[in-house]
Amino acid sequence: MMFNVLLEQAEDGWFVAECPSLPGCVSQGKDEKEALDNIKEAIVAWLWAEDQKVIASQKPSPGQQTILVSV
Repeated sequence: MMFNVLLEQAEDGWFVAECPSLPGCVSQGKDEKEALDNIKEAIVAWLWAEDQKVIASQKPSPGQQTILVSV
């Protein structure tokens, strides 16, 4: 999967990375590389949390099963 990320340097010198397509998915780092590494982790965590919310709210029908698929 690929996501567009906004990257900017804050007044304090840190780099802030945000994934606009995932509301609230923001991270930071001391340099661009660290900020990008951190936003990748934040994206994975954001997607996992959303998946967990959906799984918790679903009640599978008889015959249905939940299967974990890695992307």
